[in-house]
Amino acid sequence: MMRLGPMLFATMLAAQCLATPTHAAQGQVTLLFAGDVMLDDGPGRTIAGGGDPLAAIAPLLATADFRIGNMECPLATTGQPHPTKIATFRAAPQTVSVLAGRFDAMSVANNHSGDYGQEAFLETLQHLDRSGIASFGGGQNLSEAHRPLWIERNGLRIAILGYNEFKPRSFEAGPDWPGIAWSEDEQVIADLRAARAAGADIVIPYLHWGWEKETRPTERQQSFARKLIDAGASAVVGGHPHVTQGAEIYRGRPIVYSLGNLVFDGFDYPEAQRGWLLHLTLDKQGVVAWETLAVNIDDAGTPWPAPGTFTPCGQRGADAPAECANPAIPPGLPR
Repeated sequence: MMRLGPMLFATMLAAQCLATPTHAAQGQVTLLFAGDVMLDDGPGRTIAGGGDPLAAIAPLLATADFRIGNMECPLATTGQPHPTKIATFRAAPQTVSVLAGRFDAMSVANNHSGDYGQEAFLETLQHLDRSGIASFGGGQNLSEAHRPLWIERNGLRIAILGYNEFKPRSFEAGPDWPGIAWSEDEQVIADLRAARAAGADIVIPYLHWGWEKETRPTERQQSFARKLIDAGASAVVGGHPHVTQGAEIYRGRPIVYSLGNLVFDGFDYPEAQRGWLLHLTLDKQGVVAWETLAVNIDDAGTPWPAPGTFTPCGQRGADAPAECANPAIPPGLPR
């Protein structure tokens, strides 16, 4: 995207961008989506040593009415590592404490939720629930896995759908066994339409898709995202590649292809050490405004705000994303 000069940027910031993400006005709801959260390895060692990998970005998380992330590992003591996977993760259950009060819901629709088997997967759902964190994109059976996350605030009914399409497919839920929601195009569209029919003002699919390390979406991602908008999605949000993949506006609605990492270590390329938070302001007509907020991730997997960084943003009526400078952390917000 084009980098804006100082005077042009100032004008566009006033006209098009969110100067500072805030809680919603009457009749609106603000949502925040985060990328991959993995609490094993480096982040797990940070927590075990008394540290808090989310402390530095807690003020950014606090700016939204409802916060959603992707739980990229089981939280469990049970199970055995998947015998054919190169990388498997399992975080200690007590690590969920850093999420409590900061995230309201976590998607479990990803390629690591089943790393330690079905028992560990079910244990993960229990730990999230006991911490006051809803889960979606997975469940005790196929029906539960495809059930939307419902958010009802300020007179709005919002449905969030979670799906994974990256192997192994053996993690998929079945009619009477636990697992995740698999992304089959027609099924996702059917779920989306069912949520609309059930009274959702807003429907947002959160998809685990794309190829790792690729900083641009595939043709398949672009085509499917647009199909979802055509079917009634208010926005489309993605993750999995461990890097950000840009954004576009299609039929007036934002598509953010990958948010990249949020809490994750072990990567040896710089693109994986930059992630986005997505801040959306919604009303009954859809997305009023949106902004991506950059975080830089250190070698321990801890994210830090990146004020002044230019990242995609937009508002209702725009034909293409603008770029906004990330705000300084608002003073006085809790850490």
